[in-house]
Amino acid sequence: MVDAARAAKMADRIKVIVAKTLERGIRDPRLGFVTITDVRVTGDLQHASVFYTVYGTDDERLDSAAALKSATGLVRREVGKNLTARLTPSIEFIADGIPENAALIDSLLTEAHLRDASVEALKKTAKYAGDEDPYVKPRDIAAEEEAAGFDDDDDDDEDDDGHYVSDKD
Repeated sequence: MVDAARAAKMADRIKVIVAKTLERGIRDPRLGFVTITDVRVTGDLQHASVFYTVYGTDDERLDSAAALKSATGLVRREVGKNLTARLTPSIEFIADGIPENAALIDSLLTEAHLRDASVEALKKTAKYAGDEDPYVKPRDIAAEEEAAGFDDDDDDDEDDDGHYVSDKD
């Protein structure tokens, strides 16, 4: 088995070689604006997966995929010439889903923003279901007695036996 550092170096080198080959060596009119996004090499260096994106419509993407599939042999030959490895890895072109994933994430973020705005609008007109302040406060007994009409005059006094005696007698 080969260490991961060597596989990563080989993947970077293959990425450069494939990009140059697509730019200069392939004269297929079906090939659109292709960008090589990533290359992954297996641990035994026998297989390379080349990820690409195509700028354009769905028809242009399909045409570019067909052009890349037909040019796989030419690309592998160029990789073998420019790579310092005993064996030339097989090449597989895989369409990268980055643009579609980015569009999906963008639409989800837009939907989240709209939902946040609607919640903010509802929050401005919201009313409490119960009391505005549901916490229990200490009772103010004097205010309750006064509201109930109790008389708290100082003209009532207690005698020595604990009975109330009025000064009005």
